[in-house]
Amino acid sequence: MGAFFDYFKNLIQRLSIIEIKDVIDILVVAVIFFCVIRFLHERRATKIVVGIALVLVLMLIGSIFEMSLLNFILSNISQVGIIAVIIVFQPELRTALEKMGKGAGKFGERFKGANESLVGDFIVDVAHAACELSASKTGALIVIERDSNLDNMVKDGTVIDAKVSPRLLGNIFYNKAPLHDGAVVIRDLRVYMAGCVLPLSEENEALKNLGTRHRAGVGMSEKSDAVVVIVSEETGIISIAVDGVLKRGFTEKSFIEYMNDIFVSSEKNGKDGKNDAEGGESDE
Repeated sequence: MGAFFDYFKNLIQRLSIIEIKDVIDILVVAVIFFCVIRFLHERRATKIVVGIALVLVLMLIGSIFEMSLLNFILSNISQVGIIAVIIVFQPELRTALEKMGKGAGKFGERFKGANESLVGDFIVDVAHAACELSASKTGALIVIERDSNLDNMVKDGTVIDAKVSPRLLGNIFYNKAPLHDGAVVIRDLRVYMAGCVLPLSEENEALKNLGTRHRAGVGMSEKSDAVVVIVSEETGIISIAVDGVLKRGFTEKSFIEYMNDIFVSSEKNGKDGKNDAEGGESDE
């Protein structure tokens, strides 16, 4: 019992000498560890984590038992390993750094000069188009570009450069139209390209029951700050992907409210969108 009180007293003494800078230091390190763990978890990098842990354990063993050869080999492997991890996760790291430097929830620098009524009309036009496509169960994938330029992420697109309208989007995604299988990219409130091929999300287990269209939409939102509108060909369900999160089950009213929260308001709550990325929709 006395040993317990001695330990507790010693702990109190140590805590009493902690300064504000020490608390800040601990918090910063904790945030860094949290971000790294979440980054690895979101990309299902379990094998990489196990490999790093194994190398650290071996380095500790080598240090304790003074194994010079093992320490030499592992120290060189660790240096190369850091570079390898950076190369492997280069796209994800680039996206994460871009998002850190940008404020969320607004159009960004490109749209600062846009009239708010024009933005509102644009949102309404996209909402009408999505609902018309939903009613006819016509599959659609609409990517709304924000700060991140998407030219290096989309492939095989055809430049359109036309004003957004429900009729234009309906014609592009009509199932006998030549560009209907690809995505539409909207830039500066205009239809910039159509028939684009997007990167797929390969890590999100919640999408395993959804199709290629949803995986492409979520994949684009993971790798950029774009807002992606998806209309299911199977069910007609309207979904929106932002920052790798898929929200489903939008009506025209909830769609407009949610998009206004993203593009007009400083906050986004998406309270009317159903966050149901684990639904059982068939592959498209």
